[in-house]
Amino acid sequence: MSQVEESIEVGVPVHTAYNQWTQFETFPEFMSGVERIEQRTDTLTHWVTNVNGVHREFDAEITEQIPDERVAWTTIAGETRQAGAVTFHRLDESHTKVMLQMDFHPDSITEKVGDKLGFVKRQTKGDLERFKTFIEERGRETGEWRGAVI
Repeated sequence: MSQVEESIEVGVPVHTAYNQWTQFETFPEFMSGVERIEQRTDTLTHWVTNVNGVHREFDAEITEQIPDERVAWTTIAGETRQAGAVTFHRLDESHTKVMLQMDFHPDSITEKVGDKLGFVKRQTKGDLERFKTFIEERGRETGEWRGAVI
């Protein structure tokens, strides 16, 4: 298993950052390599990714979701094994720290080499930077889901 931790400060209130993060189907707009996400139930998402020509499909289950605080997931079916959490930390009324922690299992030799070279860490950092741009340029979320999963 490999791990990655990255964080970024975004210039929006904590509820705005959290609400946007719950809109999984918008992830392709700021996450490189994510082609499509389908929200199948409140706790089940189906992902289609293509990272450096490696096409993957998998299902992920939301294992914990606390409004304005945390979203955690784990893969349950498909070609990818990972688990992680995104936490939201109020810095002040208009700034939030978004922290992503993820454990993943690189399968192929290409993935293992990419992991050793820091590809996943750089990609995660870039995804968070694009999330920052996405939410700050909008100034508001595209939707919200305020339910809790415990």
